Amino acid sequence: MKEKILETIKQYDTIIIHRHVRPDPDAYGSQGGLAAILKASFPEKNIYAVGQEEPTLHFMRRLDEIAEEVYEGALVIVCDTANQERIDDKRYTKGDMLIKIDHHPNEDPYGDLLWVDTAASSCSEMIYEFYLDGKEKGLKINDEAARLLFGGIVGDTGRFLFPSTTDKTFAYAGELIHFNFSRTELFDRMYELEPNIIKLNGYILQNFEMQENGVAAVRLTKELLEEYQARPAEASLLVSTLGDVKGIKAWVFFIEESDQIRVRLRSKGPVINVVARKFNGGGHPLAAGASIYSWDEVDNVLRELHAVCK
Repeated sequence: MKEKILETIKQYDTIIIHRHVRPDPDAYGSQGGLAAILKASFPEKNIYAVGQEEPTLHFMRRLDEIAEEVYEGALVIVCDTANQERIDDKRYTKGDMLIKIDHHPNEDPYGDLLWVDTAASSCSEMIYEFYLDGKEKGLKINDEAARLLFGGIVGDTGRFLFPSTTDKTFAYAGELIHFNFSRTELFDRMYELEPNIIKLNGYILQNFEMQENGVAAVRLTKELLEEYQARPAEASLLVSTLGDVKGIKAWVFFIEESDQIRVRLRSKGPVINVVARKFNGGGHPLAAGASIYSWDEVDNVLRELHAVCK
């Protein structure tokens, strides 16, 4: 499949790369890393990375703004996005051909070509593997691509702490750090938090609900977020906070937005994407997300989470 994707890329003059809404470092890393590789490899092609920008990730890269007519006759590639509902910028359907590159369970097999590897730690890891497979066939990598891919791998592995980290992950990361970029600066930008977010983290640590069966929950209302002057996307950065709590098996953050309540699920063992799928979501076995539309639904989510942890 990697060879088919590369041959398809060579056939198009314009390539537009998408990723998922509410992006994380792996979304930016895989999207931007692929764009940087293709620009270095095929300088004559028009390569764009699009989507709504996330201010906290400006340090990784800025995105392109393009007119709709650019999609005419273009190849569209979507990175790190399990289902079509979560693709950022709905113009992804307006190209000539669509490719999906992802590491989530393939529950929505969209696209003309699909490369899905659920054993990969991150989509950024897959993009580096794509380069390795194609470096004898015209693919080139540069410092910018290496920085973005390394950042994406670090983000989706929780600094190599998550179980998704494999021997291959460490090997690829070990190769990427030989490129000319500052790991210290990258780590600082990825994990530094504004003082108000640090204070919100303090609230979370003092007020999370530890329940039976190793389940924990955090509820962040719009009013609370306003009190700490925090955006929902910034609150989502704190979801891993409870991972160090002794006795915890799985936990959930309920983060209220203007039109819904985001459900952020994490686990140390029990499979929780089955819970997410029951509430308009999905994801990895140990890290998933969903959406509910009323605080009255919280108990239903918790009931399902208790069932998988019991």
